[in-house]
Amino acid sequence: MALDEHTIAALAEHLENCQREVRDTPKITDGHPAMDWDDAYAIQDRILARKTARGARVIGYKAGLTSHAKMRQMGVTDPVFGFLVDEYSVAEGAEVPVASLIHPKVEPEIAFVTRSELRGPGCHVGSVLAACDLVLPGIEVIDSRYRDFRFDLKSVVADNTSAARFVVGGRGASARDLDLRTLGVVLEKNGQPVALGAGAAVLGHPAAAVAMLVNHLGRRGQSLPAGSLVLSGGITEAVAVQAGDHVTLRVQHLGSVSLRFI
Repeated sequence: MALDEHTIAALAEHLENCQREVRDTPKITDGHPAMDWDDAYAIQDRILARKTARGARVIGYKAGLTSHAKMRQMGVTDPVFGFLVDEYSVAEGAEVPVASLIHPKVEPEIAFVTRSELRGPGCHVGSVLAACDLVLPGIEVIDSRYRDFRFDLKSVVADNTSAARFVVGGRGASARDLDLRTLGVVLEKNGQPVALGAGAAVLGHPAAAVAMLVNHLGRRGQSLPAGSLVLSGGITEAVAVQAGDHVTLRVQHLGSVSLRFI
């Protein structure tokens, strides 16, 4: 690690305050160019500790950078990961005030719900499918705290991979009963399709992102508990939203889920 504990704590406080106060900031590596991956996840851990100290509850995790092409472009071999707490969760069809966000975008996701604990290393797609109760359509609302959505990967990991809000819904199905690679996905904004894709866009199989998350947690001495929700990563590009927009995700065999921004 390149940063000391005082700096890590100060950066975590700064980033979380930006989220809570709905204000942006230059990316933190501008002032700390030597920051490494361990520092970035340590800052994320400190943000989580601040939230749980105020009563937030961890309900799962999220994966980002889940395209092989994007990983090659960015010079990394694994996705990046963040945590999900209950304060990020919104009800299906809920209204999300844009005044509570900086510059929100939405991504279509396939969400997994685990029925048994998963541990790494050595977790693979088969392990994930065996341990998951069901999959659901999910919309993640990402909202980087960095000015003009400009950041590098270490900065975005520290910022909990831009986590802000999410919703899951539709009709759940067994992860083992569907070919998740070929599930068709349509993201609509105000009744018009704005992004199309299939599950294979996420690492060839969405469960691969969950397996990589479990192995990431294993390297840090952690596991994925039973009853966790995992957002496996954006299937298409993120789509910007503003007040007045109504967003619906339709996933083949899994129904639909929606949000409204006010």
